[in-house]
Amino acid sequence: MRKLFLILTIAPAVLFAQKKQITLDDIYKRGTFRADAVSARFETPAQTIQVETKGLKDASGKDLSRPDRTITSEINPSVALLTYNTESIYRHSTKGNLYLYNLSSKAVTSLSPEKVLHPTLSPDGSKVAFVENNNLVVYDIPAAKKTAVTNDGKWNFVINGNCDWVYEEEFGFTQAYQWSEKGNYLAYYRFDESAVKEYNMTIYNNEHNEDYRFKYPKAGDANSTVDIYIYDVKAGTKAKAQYEQGDIYIPRIKWTKDDSKLVVFWLNRHQNNLKLLLTDAASGKSSPVYEETNQYYVDINDDWQFLEDGKHFIYTSEKEGYTQIYLNSFDGKVKTKITKDNYDVASITAVDEKNKRIYYIAAYPRPMDRNFFVADFGGKKVTPLTTGEFTHRVTLNKDFTQFYDFKSDINTPQEVTLNNIVVNKKNVISTTVEKVVGSSEKLKSIMEQYALSKAEFLRIPNSKGDTLNGWILKPTNFDPSKQYPVLFCNYGGPGSQNVANRFGAVSFWHQLLAERGFIIACVDNTGTGYRGEAFKKKTYLQLGKYEIEDQIDAAKWFGALPYVDKTKIGHWGWSYGGFMSSLAITKGADVFSAAIAVAPVTNWRYYDNIYTERYMRTPKENAAGYDNNSPINFTNLIKGKYLIIHGTGDDNVHFQNATQMVTALVKSNIDFESAYYPNKNHGIGGTADNTSYHLWSKMTNWLYKNLGNKNTTE
Repeated sequence: MRKLFLILTIAPAVLFAQKKQITLDDIYKRGTFRADAVSARFETPAQTIQVETKGLKDASGKDLSRPDRTITSEINPSVALLTYNTESIYRHSTKGNLYLYNLSSKAVTSLSPEKVLHPTLSPDGSKVAFVENNNLVVYDIPAAKKTAVTNDGKWNFVINGNCDWVYEEEFGFTQAYQWSEKGNYLAYYRFDESAVKEYNMTIYNNEHNEDYRFKYPKAGDANSTVDIYIYDVKAGTKAKAQYEQGDIYIPRIKWTKDDSKLVVFWLNRHQNNLKLLLTDAASGKSSPVYEETNQYYVDINDDWQFLEDGKHFIYTSEKEGYTQIYLNSFDGKVKTKITKDNYDVASITAVDEKNKRIYYIAAYPRPMDRNFFVADFGGKKVTPLTTGEFTHRVTLNKDFTQFYDFKSDINTPQEVTLNNIVVNKKNVISTTVEKVVGSSEKLKSIMEQYALSKAEFLRIPNSKGDTLNGWILKPTNFDPSKQYPVLFCNYGGPGSQNVANRFGAVSFWHQLLAERGFIIACVDNTGTGYRGEAFKKKTYLQLGKYEIEDQIDAAKWFGALPYVDKTKIGHWGWSYGGFMSSLAITKGADVFSAAIAVAPVTNWRYYDNIYTERYMRTPKENAAGYDNNSPINFTNLIKGKYLIIHGTGDDNVHFQNATQMVTALVKSNIDFESAYYPNKNHGIGGTADNTSYHLWSKMTNWLYKNLGNKNTTE
């Protein structure tokens, strides 16, 4: 028996010894663990149009063979829009040179001498709209005529048809204009940025550098004044949408299926009162069709669906505790709650109006899972179309008869299947698998060559009586008789989720550290998403307080485990996660011995107003909320090791956050380490210039030095 025991204990060690160890080169240079390519989408007629650009040249003879983007029209397949020399603006929008290509005559027309934003074809394919030098422009294809819808656009003063910085970042859209259903109208935003304060960054690009200034409203600052105009394309006239002015936001505009009716979403500055205003395109007059108030704030999303009948709309809201689906009529007589579950709907996938069904994804059976469901308009029947403890991401076809299912879990790469939706004579809905499209065989084969660990989900109690979701990744050759250092990887911001049952939630960098003797832990604290409104919004007016208390509670829980070295518990995070790491090494100084903060917010007074005030109100209204959990104010508590990293060109979380944190560290006479990356934005990335490799190498080596113990190896 003793001999058999020895064989069983030695065998795993021999097995692991025969396997490779992950290197930083594998992850950040070679792309060793790149996901398998899979072709799984239902193409629209516009996407199937073949646009051959080989050998194409413009009027000057310049080669146009390989556009960065091609836009086609199902209605007018004889034309295509081609964009070239695309460059990024901030984090989400781009601009480029725009050409109109006639597929029949092979003629190519430059539509602007400038780089433009947001080119689109009208619904009938006869016109092009785009934003040029902060002005909205329409080009009539048959008439070859260019018309300026606006002419008052000016950098850092007035923007037409494109978002200002804070709308782009916090309301999640960049194209600030929309064609009506038939293309008779264009509704667009006009941002007057005159009263918004400028932020300036130094761009280190020549002998004298460059001073870059842009409008960025910080917490408490004045916003752009926003007007919505509706342009009659044929008549060339405009109507201004009528709504209550003042210190407000317009987070969305959406056309109904009626070509003359636009819905304007009106939101007060505290973001706890949302109104939907049905607006007449010709006159701009409006009437309210929906209003929602909340004691905390109302989240804005894109689940709103205005139905073909012109009388009803579908939406999601967490107004009754969990995010659920509702059906309302414009006249207010119909108010139906379609889903009635004690778990959150993650998103609406599609609406089948003919058969009165809604397809959606829900965080079920656990908050970290995602499954696909269908419900009827009456809210009487809900049918699961996928099951199990997995993450299912789906793409539906146009007639709701098939869907691609992208399925994975925390340890297993995705499998993609084509599935049929079957409805029998009794209206019972079921699914069948048509075929397996891809199962990540190449990636699985590569992973088999490496000594990888399996992540395990955890339920961890906090000191408030809640239970927190988490996962743990143990060292590859885990020995319960040894004690290992622990690295917490955390984001923790409002509505976020790191503890997710999908492949990629545990990264190959996490696996690299586990191979070398680190325990990696991830815990979703109070304030994170998909556990209902009460859990998410408990952090209101005091960002950081409950979040870091939960991280400290979790660290103490880990420290009590016999295989954890409680003197070696570290915390790593980026952005909001960097804010958390900075709190971990200050307020959590008794349990966290090391922390890396990348691009952290260090005081919410330095961040933009839409995001910050949603959770904190203004500094004038809530000074204590801002100051009581700002890491800058607690640097004197630091006992352990601290590394702060930032990009000097970060237009989102400004480099100012790092400089002010460093100023406080110096004042408190705290030893620390720092790194900055010139001209790099919030993502601090780059393959060609070696930035990504350098950044992750620096953090990895720092962890070996400052968090490693006798059971870790480099």
